[in-house]
Amino acid sequence: MNTVTLSSNYQLEFPKNISETYGLEAGDTFEFISYNNRIELIPLRPMKKMKGIFQGIDTNIMREDDRI
Repeated sequence: MNTVTLSSNYQLEFPKNISETYGLEAGDTFEFISYNNRIELIPLRPMKKMKGIFQGIDTNIMREDDRI
């Protein structure tokens, strides 16, 4: 488990392995979502950075007979 501590300046520092896994960089922007008793951080990415993220995805889907 990765844990972080909120600093006296209300800052969090991401563990290195998390930053590397998700490609986080200094200055990245996040959206905070409060859900029940939990906080989720969603990185906000510019559309240009999203290019190619679905490369190789399988687009074949089973459709119901009335959808063909």
